[in-house]
Amino acid sequence: MSQEPRIAPPNETAGILYAGAAYAIWGLFPLYWDLLANVPPVELSIHRMVWCALFAAAVTVARGRAATVWGIVRTRALILPLTVSGLLIAVNWTIYIWSVAAHQLVEASLGYYITPLLSIALGVVMLGEKLSRLRLAAIALASVAVAFKTLQLGHIPWVAIGLSLSFGFYGYVRKRTPVQALDGLAIETGLLFPFTAGAVLYWIWSGTSAFPAPDFRTNALLLLAGPVTAVPLAMFAAGARRIRLTTLGFLQYFSPSITLLVATVGLGEPFTRVDLAAFGCVWIAVILVGIEGQVARSAARQQA
Repeated sequence: MSQEPRIAPPNETAGILYAGAAYAIWGLFPLYWDLLANVPPVELSIHRMVWCALFAAAVTVARGRAATVWGIVRTRALILPLTVSGLLIAVNWTIYIWSVAAHQLVEASLGYYITPLLSIALGVVMLGEKLSRLRLAAIALASVAVAFKTLQLGHIPWVAIGLSLSFGFYGYVRKRTPVQALDGLAIETGLLFPFTAGAVLYWIWSGTSAFPAPDFRTNALLLLAGPVTAVPLAMFAAGARRIRLTTLGFLQYFSPSITLLVATVGLGEPFTRVDLAAFGCVWIAVILVGIEGQVARSAARQQA
């Protein structure tokens, strides 16, 4: 086990600001998608992919990364996992935007709280990592949280599970694929572009498209979906290079916490006692994982 540096990495304050701002933007995303409530969720997700692909391509050229990205596209060992990650993030975006339209944001925030715990389980199953008692308890508590939501809803909480599975596996695939964040986003959305652009053109041709809309605001918000998606990812990448992984792990809960506040305070979704029980299980699980990490770091310092 590598020893964590005893001093802060260079520019850690800047890194916290970058990463924190990225997570804050992600947490506030529901307010943006709610402004486009007049656009069907699937169509809105497709537009997000189209304009993100075009914006990412422009940024790639502006950064002088076109040759690098083309080299990645021609490398079979990289393009296959990026195709998978592109499909996973498309599924994640679609479920998330649907959850905003269907007023299921509380469940969506639960899904993103569960995601880091799912990543622990994936590390055990897919990478053969050891599972400590505290982490096992944390995963068990996450399972109890899902059971609480299932009892409340009368069916499996597919929004929470779908978001956590799609983003958890997305993180796993991207972790195993040595490609920069913005390069990966350009390729992922670029691979889907023929299908997403084709869908938009078909809707326009059939006269059922929300774009171009009669009002300027809808058109502008749809076009801005590209940079709104790419900019926080760039900020996150800039922050991740400057701060400890432990700090980054703590900040990742910033986003679902903001989303939960947006859902309950901003958009008026109910937060029931069952929700409190489910989230309580997850919050305790998060604390257990944090304690386990602190104990492991202390042991590593003593050994050093």
